[in-house]
Amino acid sequence: METAIIEQLNRIERNTLLAAKNVLTFDDVAALTGLSKSHLYKMTCSRQIPHYKPNGKNIYFDRAEVEAWLKQNRYNAESEAEAAAAAFVVREGL
Repeated sequence: METAIIEQLNRIERNTLLAAKNVLTFDDVAALTGLSKSHLYKMTCSRQIPHYKPNGKNIYFDRAEVEAWLKQNRYNAESEAEAAAAAFVVREGL
């Protein structure tokens, strides 16, 4: 029981520290996105996710850029698509 409480407190502390950071490490981004480290590494190698290598070795990420990257390719909800279609019909007079 005590071990479980300590693990939970450690997880809370780790997540609190992660939430306060603007510059993220490789491990931070893996935790934030839920991507495996190997997949994340492949994505950095193929430049699919924005990242920085200030000394040519360690990889860092900007939180805002990662969050924007996560939000790309948005799909509209059905209600949004219906509203857009209705607006188009009204606008075009169909």
